[in-house]
Amino acid sequence: MDEAFVLNLAREALTTVLLVSGPILGLGLLVGLVVSIFQATTQIQEQTLTFIPKIVVVMVSIIIFGPWMLRVMLDFTSRLWLNLNTFVK
Repeated sequence: MDEAFVLNLAREALTTVLLVSGPILGLGLLVGLVVSIFQATTQIQEQTLTFIPKIVVVMVSIIIFGPWMLRVMLDFTSRLWLNLNTFVK
């Protein structure tokens, strides 16, 4: 294993992590921003108002994006297992 191979493997791993976590984090961020703007305009300072919508959106996004996320992770894992012989040379 040379340096380029290890860097390529690390790049693929980070890309997979960003692809899998991106939709959930993006939707959570968007909902948090909308709730914050709503709280600022109405001056409602209820603490549960910030958490409940984000939790609901994250759960719904896991349901919606779950099969795709699983497929991305399985593709990465299968590529790792198929190239296992190059890791242990």
